[in-house]
Amino acid sequence: MRRPRRNRKSEAIRSLIRENEVKVNDLIYPMFLLEGNNKKIAVDSMPGIFRWSTDLVLKEIEECLMLGINAFDIFPVVEEKHKDKMATKSHDSNFFYIKALAEIKKKFPEACIMTDVAMDPYSSDGHDGIVENGKILNDETLEVLGKMALTQAETGIDIIGPSDMMDGRVGYIRELLDENGFVEVSIMSYTAKYASAFYGPFRDALNSAPKHGDKKTYQMDPANSREALIEAELDDMEAADFLMVKPALAYLDIISLLRRNSDLPIAAYNVSGEYSMIKAAGLNGWLDDQKAQLETLLSIKRAGADIILTYFAKEFALLKMKEGKN
Repeated sequence: MRRPRRNRKSEAIRSLIRENEVKVNDLIYPMFLLEGNNKKIAVDSMPGIFRWSTDLVLKEIEECLMLGINAFDIFPVVEEKHKDKMATKSHDSNFFYIKALAEIKKKFPEACIMTDVAMDPYSSDGHDGIVENGKILNDETLEVLGKMALTQAETGIDIIGPSDMMDGRVGYIRELLDENGFVEVSIMSYTAKYASAFYGPFRDALNSAPKHGDKKTYQMDPANSREALIEAELDDMEAADFLMVKPALAYLDIISLLRRNSDLPIAAYNVSGEYSMIKAAGLNGWLDDQKAQLETLLSIKRAGADIILTYFAKEFALLKMKEGKN
């Protein structure tokens, strides 16, 4: 009789034939940056996650680097007084976020710093593009996104992450970066970003929810998978360096689909709602959140992701360090 259980009888044997493994250097740690000093403010809907002022985020990044986390995605928390219809603070070189990026790269040149390109954190409308008469203007938005990307690149950051889902934005940003000498700045396109219910805690953290309407005219319909192949083909043609799927857990099939159809590195964003539901269930004693975290990350890796953006990054790295010492 063929007995597959023979290959499961001990951890030593299981580890010999294990097909997938999540490593600390597979992860990008998303972080929220505040204006001011000596600020560490909890995100209530994301247990264990904080908004940091620049002085404290530098200490947190240093600690994470010591744990083996090498890549960070930095998001700005923009106060309402700085927001306007055209997101002008997004490309203001004197704005705290831009200054902080330069400071982070100066102190930690070895760290990979990724930034987000979309209007919503800076927009008084809370949308990823310019709003006019209730509609999102695609081509007019590209100019703002280009200015934003160029201003971020000037700080020395490594990866630009266009998350806006405007048509043609990857090619527009790539051309602008190249024309200005930033040929080595990478683009990780939010290729298949779905209009998902799992973004709520993130929007709480940045106070960036739309002031009216929703994002369904530019983010993808959760019912569609073939559409992701169209987006991936366009991003490849426009010279994206990485393709991202967001969210991850409800879209493992999309991660797998892109993996089978593209030779570019595939990233997946294990988003705020996915993080929060596991943490909340753990805090209520409904499941072991540490085991659920590990199983979640492994499922994303197994689906075909090379890179995982996750709020679990530091917890995971601490766990791996602890295992290494035992």
